[in-house]
Amino acid sequence: MIKSLKSSGNKLSEINNQLQILSGYPFNGDLPKFKDKLEPLNQFPLKPSKIEIFQVNVGYMCNQVCKHCHVDAGPDRKEIMSKAYLQLCLDILDETKISTLDITGGAPEMNPHFRWFVESASKLGLKEIIVRSNLTIIRANKKYNDLPEFFKKHKVHVISSLPYFQEGKTDSQRGSGVFSASIEALKSLNGVGYGIENSNLILDLVYNPTGAFLPGNQSQLEKDFKFNLNKNFGIKFNKLFTITNIPISRFLDYLLKSDNYEDYMEKLVTAFNPSAVNGVMCRNTISVDWDGHIYDCDFNQMLDMKVADKSTQHIKDFNLQKLEQRSILTNQHCYGCTAGAGSSCQGTVA
Repeated sequence: MIKSLKSSGNKLSEINNQLQILSGYPFNGDLPKFKDKLEPLNQFPLKPSKIEIFQVNVGYMCNQVCKHCHVDAGPDRKEIMSKAYLQLCLDILDETKISTLDITGGAPEMNPHFRWFVESASKLGLKEIIVRSNLTIIRANKKYNDLPEFFKKHKVHVISSLPYFQEGKTDSQRGSGVFSASIEALKSLNGVGYGIENSNLILDLVYNPTGAFLPGNQSQLEKDFKFNLNKNFGIKFNKLFTITNIPISRFLDYLLKSDNYEDYMEKLVTAFNPSAVNGVMCRNTISVDWDGHIYDCDFNQMLDMKVADKSTQHIKDFNLQKLEQRSILTNQHCYGCTAGAGSSCQGTVA
């Protein structure tokens, strides 16, 4: 068995280790390459459609350390996007008229310029501002307690992770006490109107499996979540998004330590769904890291796979025309987005 990724000693060698593993060494060398699945569909190289979503990771700092976090976020991470780069992101949105800003982390609220960024973005007339909150940040400290009111003021679309509607499964993935803190945060959001019918304040939840398996049917899971959260806690929300765990970072480490890596990769490959290819998020989304570098998606960001066109790999050199004509970089981890009903930051795609 391969040693855990943390044994590599530093972030760069850890990423190189991940890329080696994903390329088939020493496991799964006989599995088809992802590009071999795309070529018969005339989809290689994979090309973007119109860029509609500008996703910005404003920092990897987080108040939680979740077992399956593909960002490897935690309290010890110091990477935080500067106000200057946040302003550059705003300038790009204003100039290009990309319609949606998707703010993520870590816990994005821990960036010291987070509120200024949201307030400034709300003045641009965007179609949508998304904040991906882990919920517990709302209860972590008094300075975050008013986030529901802040989100409401700026009509933020809140998307929050909740591994399950029961305490045991949630805490096993995200840490002791996370479920109860998440429930209190959801009550606070409901209290200002989020998730309530006809309020126009959208609260969506994200489910990803707690183990080495694919998520179940999104529609059925949404019904189960809505029934149980409402029955047991009086909580309401709009939609549930199911997301497949991608075999990178902390989840890859888990797969290796538990001897599940080979079986999981075979599951992803076997479940490849050609219909999901058109809907993968890298086709309509650009991902920006805390230091301004540009990626095809959030997962490529964690593997340091910057966009292929070197002339526009940083927001200082942002060129929408070139980015919409680029070839999207793929690797074996992309099977995660095309397995079963497919997976994206907005849930299933097929």
